[in-house]
Amino acid sequence: MDFTFTEEQQAAVEAAKAVFAGVAPDGVPSPALTPGAVADDFDRALWAKLADADLLSLLLEPEYGGAGLDAIALCLVLRESAKVLARVPLLESTAAAVAVQAHGSEELKAGLLARAGRGETVLTVAANGRTGHDPAEVAVTARHESDGTWVLDGVQTAVPWAYNADFVLVPAHAPAAGRTVLALVPPVHEGVVLAEQISTTGERLGELSLASVRLSARDVLDADGAWEWLRALLATGTCALALGLGESVLGMTSEYTGKREQFGFAIATFQAVAVQAADRYIDLRAMEATLWQAAWRVGSGTGEGAGAALPLAGDVAVAKIWASEGVRRVVQTAQHLHGGFGADTEYPLHRYHAWAKQLELSLGPAAAHEEALGDLLATHALG
Repeated sequence: MDFTFTEEQQAAVEAAKAVFAGVAPDGVPSPALTPGAVADDFDRALWAKLADADLLSLLLEPEYGGAGLDAIALCLVLRESAKVLARVPLLESTAAAVAVQAHGSEELKAGLLARAGRGETVLTVAANGRTGHDPAEVAVTARHESDGTWVLDGVQTAVPWAYNADFVLVPAHAPAAGRTVLALVPPVHEGVVLAEQISTTGERLGELSLASVRLSARDVLDADGAWEWLRALLATGTCALALGLGESVLGMTSEYTGKREQFGFAIATFQAVAVQAADRYIDLRAMEATLWQAAWRVGSGTGEGAGAALPLAGDVAVAKIWASEGVRRVVQTAQHLHGGFGADTEYPLHRYHAWAKQLELSLGPAAAHEEALGDLLATHALG
């Protein structure tokens, strides 16, 4: 069994490292010192560089200007982006584009995908439900009219980059069809209202309210299982962000404890410090192993009945358990070992702490994922 990355995946990592090399984590005001959003828009200059490096079209097929790679390649790039706290909708836009590629009409794909791959059209996904605690697919309802149009009603909270995206991909429950559809909703559209929300990182989010929003059939992805797969990709990508952030924070901690002296010795040589750092290294390696398992399952489409011991949701749950708990432990240990210096707003660690908390909130509590995993184990016999 070969666990090495392919040449194409490794090339994507090298391209990402080159693009992100010049990104400063403190390129916007500190969220700790800013009462509102740290910026009105994402990093458009960085977005253009990602487009020029063909990193926005990694998962698109060649006919749309893409490289035809898989979820592992995307997660490799996301991992690098989180190391510098890159303020771009890379995960959301890529995931939405791939959903359109898999389930959209030929007309929709022809009009949208190439532009998304070039960074000209920005997509995002509403995946947090009405409150952030309820399933996203029940927060909005979709009704299919006799003339072929769809009518959407409901609210989605904390939509990332909602004010800056051209389209928001909204999961909506269609009772008549008995499944969840995905609707491409323009933020500026009759019946659509955005209300500003501010994330833990200081980024601008949007509460998306839909009141009898009418969309053509062209803009609705009506395929069974589309939302479940997209949700898995978003969760796995978020785990990749948590891993990259954690690796960067542990590196900062190693550098600091190697220089900080007490009693004439670097504190990194103290057993208590070394043991804590080693525990966090183990967390990161577990986060990495479970991430690649989930990303492989997402990319290969091995869900129910494909010879796997558990459905895709099982591997995603394991990755989320480790990512949610692991990223929290890594930043908490980093703050502890940095002492008061870790809270200095002129030092970037406090920014990483805020981003880690946002990722933890996005992933949800590990206990909930452990319960879901237990349910899967109870209903799927392991041979």
